[in-house]
Amino acid sequence: MRDKRPVDELSIQELERILAMRKREERQKRMQKLKREGRVVVQPEPVRPPAEFVPPPVPPEPEVSKGASGTGPVKVEKTAASVLPYREDRPPAAPAGLHFEDELDDFDYAPPGEDGERAWKRFVNAALLLVEIAAVVGLVFLGVRLFDAISRLEQETASAAALADQQRRAVIPTIAPTPQLTLEAVVLPGGHTFNEAGAPQFNYSEIPAHLLPMVQDQLVQPPPRRPPPTDHTPLRLIIPKLGVDQTIIQGVDWEALRQGIGQLPNNVTPLDETGNIVLAAHNDIYGEYFRHLDQLEPGDQFQIQTRTQIFTYTVQGWDLYEPTDVHVMESRGYPAATLISCYPYQVNNKRIVVFATLDA
Repeated sequence: MRDKRPVDELSIQELERILAMRKREERQKRMQKLKREGRVVVQPEPVRPPAEFVPPPVPPEPEVSKGASGTGPVKVEKTAASVLPYREDRPPAAPAGLHFEDELDDFDYAPPGEDGERAWKRFVNAALLLVEIAAVVGLVFLGVRLFDAISRLEQETASAAALADQQRRAVIPTIAPTPQLTLEAVVLPGGHTFNEAGAPQFNYSEIPAHLLPMVQDQLVQPPPRRPPPTDHTPLRLIIPKLGVDQTIIQGVDWEALRQGIGQLPNNVTPLDETGNIVLAAHNDIYGEYFRHLDQLEPGDQFQIQTRTQIFTYTVQGWDLYEPTDVHVMESRGYPAATLISCYPYQVNNKRIVVFATLDA
């Protein structure tokens, strides 16, 4: 049972014994830890030969003197030899099998040579680690140098290829670009017919037969990319007499006129002194914005708005033309505007063209 008395009630001997037991426990824990780490070599305990038995010395028999009659009491006299001397400085003999708590008899220490062997192993491991680190650093250095060399080689190769390409291009003659025939150069915008299902479609019969193969691929191509508007690009058309107030789309192709009023892509703005702004829209489909162009009379006005200004145009008159009379979209030598649509309503075999000039 564990002794629960306080320290003040323990004697000095008991405290020493407890201290010895604690030291022994700590040594045993350290020894077990060293054994687990393989740092202790367990050696068999040597067998001690049994000690020879030495019988204790037998004291001499004391002399017995008898009385004169031979029958009196026996008197034993002790001699000096019969009394064993007692030495107070002799330590008491320990009982057999008794061990002190702080003895180290049960510890197995490694021989002195093991320390040197462990030190050598640590040195070898450290040396191998340094060798591995040096090898990794060397490989990284070689990789960086190889990458730099490959990059320089690629740059030199690209420079040589570019120089050779320039030399080859210098001897190639420049060919003038072949002018492309656009649909606006062949027929006025807005022409259409209706198929058997009643859906509108482009009127191919308006294109001359000898020019149809040159422009028909433009009808099936995706819508062209619209140029971004500038501060002077026409953005809005206002015709008060017809109640028209619509935005303007760049282009007069089929897709542009499906969205509303389109401007011929000739890069003309109201500020051009000799430019002709050509605007086109349908009269019986897709909003019918130009259905009543024939109601405009000389002197009527309409406005074209840009980001920064509104320009007013005055109608000079209108007339009917064939679909191939593309000359009406040319410049007239002064700032002008032209409105074009199919005519007559739902027949569409002609074009109505309204001419207007910019007010000063």
